[in-house]
Amino acid sequence: MMKALLLEEYRHLAVVDLPVPEAGPGEVLVRVAACGICGSDVHGYDGSSGRRIPPVVMGHEAAGVVAAVGEGVDEFAVGDRVTFDSTVFCGECSFCMRGEVNLCEQRQVMGVSCGEYRRAGAFAEYIAVPARIVYALPDALGFSEAAMLEAVSVALHAVRLAEMRGGETVMVIGAGMIGLLVLQAARAADSARVISADIDATRLKLAADVGADEAIEASGEALVSEVMRLTGGRGVDVVFEAVGRDETVGSAIECVRKGGTVVLVGNIAPTVTLPLQKVVTRQIRLQGSCASAGEYPEAIRLIAEGTIKVAPLITAVAPLTDGPRWFERLYGREPNVMKVVLDPREGAGSER
Repeated sequence: MMKALLLEEYRHLAVVDLPVPEAGPGEVLVRVAACGICGSDVHGYDGSSGRRIPPVVMGHEAAGVVAAVGEGVDEFAVGDRVTFDSTVFCGECSFCMRGEVNLCEQRQVMGVSCGEYRRAGAFAEYIAVPARIVYALPDALGFSEAAMLEAVSVALHAVRLAEMRGGETVMVIGAGMIGLLVLQAARAADSARVISADIDATRLKLAADVGADEAIEASGEALVSEVMRLTGGRGVDVVFEAVGRDETVGSAIECVRKGGTVVLVGNIAPTVTLPLQKVVTRQIRLQGSCASAGEYPEAIRLIAEGTIKVAPLITAVAPLTDGPRWFERLYGREPNVMKVVLDPREGAGSER
């Protein structure tokens, strides 16, 4: 048996004993050493997303050590330090064949229970995952930092979809976890200037610490006015919208220049109002971005070399047994809490 953090019902998590999964053909059994609490887990915690129907073990931002390998797995061995993608793709559909694994026809996400499928996540001592989504970790990369790789890969994917050529003025609306990582990914893509916008001064301080040239504490018309002042009335070349609300999507469109690009990463609101005439007459490109599609190796490299900094974004590394308390603190939007990483190992909570 193993310990796992089970969402037994909405807003009620419990540490329970569950059977240890087996590594089936083509699978790897990972002993989990770190699993980050994602914003989507918090939204699933109270049922608002409809993507964490109880009972379910959540968690998809994870890293650990190979405990067993299934039949046909030759690329990994017991004892290897690894991470894995949050997306389980089939590898055979037309999207997968084009490398668009995030759009796979049979796509499943670790730790998600949404009616169409139920897939156990990594808030547990062990998890079995297909070897095709597993990546080896360099020895220098700690497990808690490795648990940030999923979020970094999402940020890199968004920046790749923007098709930046270098030298752009970029704005990131939202200085939450993904926004702060998109900011750094845009910087790594040779942007000339990166502006961060949020209404939380503490988060904007973090944005400045990880590389924002300007940090604007404003929204709506005040934000648009300040961006126009900073760009001489032209607007920015690219906006990454990392919130997903009506007002922030509208601001993104208002702040981008003619012929510019708005990449939509946040998706809190299922629908938003679109200022269609401004999009059409100013020839603005709107680009949705979902998950990641092959960015893990780049994410590993950028974190390992220090180009993207994740340690400043980790608020706490805590044992799995503290999971219910941390979920309540995150759900309550406690100030100054960014990323919490849970470690299911005995005596956990110290390694960063």
